[in-house]
Amino acid sequence: MVDDADHDAGHDDGRVLVVELRQEFGADAVLTGDDAAPFLTDWRGVFCGTAVAVVRPSSTDEVAHVVERCARAGVAIVPQGGNTGLSGGATPLGERPGIVLSLTRMHRIERVDPAGSTLIAQAGCTIDAIQQAARAVERSFAPDWGARGTATLGGAVATDAGGINVLRYGNLRPHVLGIEVVLPDGRVWDGLRALRKDSSGYDLKQLFIGSEGTLGIVTRAVVALEPARPFERTALVAVSSPDAVLPLLGEARRAAGDSLIAFELVPRVGLERVTRRYGIAPPLPHATDDLVLIKLAAADPVVDALAALIADAAKSGLVTDAVVAASGEQEERLWRIRDELPVYRLFEHQAIALKNDTAIPVAHTMDFLRDVRELVEGHAPGALTYAFGHVGDGNLHVAVLPDDGDDPQPFLDARDDLREAIDALTFRFGGTLSAEHGIGRDLVARIGPQKPPIEWELMRLLKTAFDPSGLMNPGAMMPE
Repeated sequence: MVDDADHDAGHDDGRVLVVELRQEFGADAVLTGDDAAPFLTDWRGVFCGTAVAVVRPSSTDEVAHVVERCARAGVAIVPQGGNTGLSGGATPLGERPGIVLSLTRMHRIERVDPAGSTLIAQAGCTIDAIQQAARAVERSFAPDWGARGTATLGGAVATDAGGINVLRYGNLRPHVLGIEVVLPDGRVWDGLRALRKDSSGYDLKQLFIGSEGTLGIVTRAVVALEPARPFERTALVAVSSPDAVLPLLGEARRAAGDSLIAFELVPRVGLERVTRRYGIAPPLPHATDDLVLIKLAAADPVVDALAALIADAAKSGLVTDAVVAASGEQEERLWRIRDELPVYRLFEHQAIALKNDTAIPVAHTMDFLRDVRELVEGHAPGALTYAFGHVGDGNLHVAVLPDDGDDPQPFLDARDDLREAIDALTFRFGGTLSAEHGIGRDLVARIGPQKPPIEWELMRLLKTAFDPSGLMNPGAMMPE
């Protein structure tokens, strides 16, 4: 909830500042009460917090002014982009008086440079808008994920977002050439350099990529564009067993080279639920328990290469069935299925599910999944282990929850112990609890054992150096 800033504005809790900001920027830019409520709950309804206001600046100068005023008043700031995060990092929990600083009004693409294959955009610009601008000049912006129409560039930079194309292009980090940042005292660092090579000292932008707004607020960024790959084709493949997934990945790498863009695990139960919920014709009648989406894209046609890959994999006993998209509409339908695989709208008990954004060294992903299933059977017999996602780069989204219609209480009784066991298993495999969603507030109490104490100490030193008052996104990312 947000208290109305006009009520009892004399209290030294940020309300005076809010009244002043509203006078300066107007009521549309400084929201309180019911107008602010949508910004205080994450899109899943898992995290819900409080703030004295939601402030929506429209320029870097306005962001800098708001941050400088908050620094003087001792008011905390929680930056927010498209509010599509999955770790609660953009939801204020009200530990201290603070504002939400929403960047959605800063949504301009300022420059597209086809010759240099770069693009400059404000932080509130959506990923989809950037992709469209790149396509207009026969380039591509490679990072991609299901929330592309809502997720913003600033949020993606703040979490070092991943997605379906990481196998070929990596997370967002290598695509960011330069950034502009408003620092915690309100000063602006203009690091908007479009250079591919620059060895002139510390690469400071890397400190802010993945920092979840704890060191400053990214207001603009220069991103690298890739050559267009006009020919693309996707196949949905039924693998003979879980043990065939990684050998199939190896075959795909050898056969397709750098035209292999995505290699995504699709569970049969997810395929069935998505197609039923959205009225999509089942693309593969003879699906096995584990399926894989394989996408090739290149400057030249890839249909023959994909068909040969599937034929060879079938001869090797890795594949039992497959369907190849024959049109753009079918291509879009297969990826619609993939985009809708998260548990949120598919399962009755999704609200109590254990949801994991795990990355494991690629060679051990299926071993990890096998061991998770064994842990689940030992702690919560009958619970469903639902795994999907970016198996080609080692990032599996693993959810554990009671099946529809089951009594959830036995699962709830075992939930905490099971979570601890899965976290410990992740660490034993040399993995991470946060592959692409950030630490936020969701993982802050669990992430500590993943890194040695000296690593957290170094991160805290950086946090203190940039934000000595601790006003930037307090409670996010950094374990106690």
